[in-house]
Amino acid sequence: MNTKKRKISILGSTGSIGTQALEVIEKLKDKFEIVALSGGSNIKLLEQQALKFRPKYVCIGNNDDKLELAGIKTLYGNEGLEEICSNKENDIILVAVSGKIGLKPTLKAIENGIDIALANKETLVMAGDIVMQKAKTAGVNIIPVDSEHCAIHQCIKDISKVEKLIITASGGPFLNKTTEDMKNATVTEALAHPRWNMGKKITVDSATLMNKGLEIIEAHHLFNMPYDKIEVVVHPQSIIHSAIEYVDGSVIAQIGLPSMHIPIQYAITYPKRFEGIKSKSFSFSEIARLDFLAPDYKKFPSLELAYNAGKQGGSATTCLNAANEEAVFAFLKNKIRLYDIYTITEKMMATHQIIKNPTLDEIFEIDKETRIKTQELF
Repeated sequence: MNTKKRKISILGSTGSIGTQALEVIEKLKDKFEIVALSGGSNIKLLEQQALKFRPKYVCIGNNDDKLELAGIKTLYGNEGLEEICSNKENDIILVAVSGKIGLKPTLKAIENGIDIALANKETLVMAGDIVMQKAKTAGVNIIPVDSEHCAIHQCIKDISKVEKLIITASGGPFLNKTTEDMKNATVTEALAHPRWNMGKKITVDSATLMNKGLEIIEAHHLFNMPYDKIEVVVHPQSIIHSAIEYVDGSVIAQIGLPSMHIPIQYAITYPKRFEGIKSKSFSFSEIARLDFLAPDYKKFPSLELAYNAGKQGGSATTCLNAANEEAVFAFLKNKIRLYDIYTITEKMMATHQIIKNPTLDEIFEIDKETRIKTQELF
C-alpha cells in the first residue's frame, strides 16, 4: 500500500536546525517530498543540498549570488521566501531561519492554510498575539521545534487543567562561573555550550540566559499561559526538556537525550511517530542523577528583563528582541563585552514607548528603529 508523502519546505536549510532536519528527512525519505529549500550566504551547501534532495525551488538571500541548477527554479530574498510559503502544495513548512526574517513568511504560510514547524523564536517574540490569532482563525497548526516547547507540547493533553509550565535550562557555559568570569568572557568561551550544538546567536543567548527569556515569551503565546505560571528551572544535564504541572499536583515531564533530531522529527511528522534518528535508547541507570537549581537572576539579569518585557506586553518584546539581537551581533564582532549585551538591552527597554496593540507595520517600524538606536551605542 502506497502512503502519500508529506510535502515540506525548509526555510533556513543551511543552518543548524535545517541541516539536522534534512538528516531526519533522509532517514524518513519514504515519508517526505521536499518542495523548497532556502539558505542565506552558504550557497555551496545549499547547492549540495539541492542536488541531493532535488526540490522544485531553492531560495537564496542575495540577488547578487547565483545558483543555476537544472530543473530547479531559483528564488531570491524575502520575496522568494514568501513565494514558497504561498505554495499550497506544501503540507508543512519548517521555519528555521534566524531573526525577524521568519515573521513574514510564517504569516504568509498561515494565510495559505499551511501548517508550520516553528524553530524561529523571533516570530512569536515580535508578534505573538498577531501570529497566534491568525493561526487560530485559519485553523493552522503551529508545532514548536525548540526542545523545551516541543516537550511541553508532548506533555499537554488538556491545557485548561494545566497549573504551571516548567521550562528547563542547561545553565550554559557560565553556570559554575562567577559574575566576573562572565564580564571578562571571550566570544570563544561564550560559544562553548556544554550540551547543545547551535548557531552562534542562540548560543550567546544561552550563555546569558536571554534565550530562556525568549522561550518564556514564546511559551506564553504558544500555550496561552500567564507569565506568572511559567517557571524556569536550571537542569545542567539537559535530560528533562521541560515539564507541566496539572491542577491536581501531578507533574509530567518529557525526557530524552539532548539531540535536536528528536524535536525536529516530532514537529514535522506530528501527529504521527516513526523510528527515525536516535543516538541510542534512553537509559535511566546510565544517567544516574539529575540536578535542578533555581536560576541566579543577579548573575543572569537578562532572564528577568525578558520576564518583565513579556508582562508589559505590546511592543515591549519587539524592542527587547531587536536590542538584544543587535547587541549579540556586536559582541560576536568583539565590539562590546558579554555583560554589555544586558546593559544595552536594558537601556533600550527603559527608553521605549510601549504600544499596547501594535499593528504589523508598527512592529516592523519599532524593530527597525530599535536596531538603529542600539547600533549607535557601540
